[in-house]
Amino acid sequence: MNNETYSGHSAAEIVGITYRQLDYWASTNLIRPSAADASGSGSRRRYTYKDLLELKVIKKMLDAGIKLPKIRDVFAYMRDHVGTEIASAHIVIDGNSVILCDGDNLVDVVRHGQGVLNVLPLSGVKDEVDRQIVSLDFSPKNPETDRDGDSRRAV
Repeated sequence: MNNETYSGHSAAEIVGITYRQLDYWASTNLIRPSAADASGSGSRRRYTYKDLLELKVIKKMLDAGIKLPKIRDVFAYMRDHVGTEIASAHIVIDGNSVILCDGDNLVDVVRHGQGVLNVLPLSGVKDEVDRQIVSLDFSPKNPETDRDGDSRRAV
């Protein structure tokens, strides 16, 4: 991971937002700089790489039409419930809904964690069936008869 820190002006430029937006987000506690927070007149905020990733997520959500109050709700939920970095989470935006893919669950984070759907991963179905066939040693002597002697026919 990148260990550098970035000034507020650099962070704003990297993320593609104005310094004024960055300052507002910090002063309203949407995202505080992790490396060094402003502590009075003349002090400078310093942002980490992780902060930049989170700032970019906020920018992308704004660009997708999500309003800032909902983004605040989304980030509050994700900070409490996402074990990995927020920038590595998978979210789906549908109109005014923001859906977080959390493992095998889809959660509507705007509705404060209300479960929406379960995700049924199908990627391993073929491999599971193939392994089961091999484990049963399904190799009939007569192609028209299976292991139990039952007639097989094409469907």
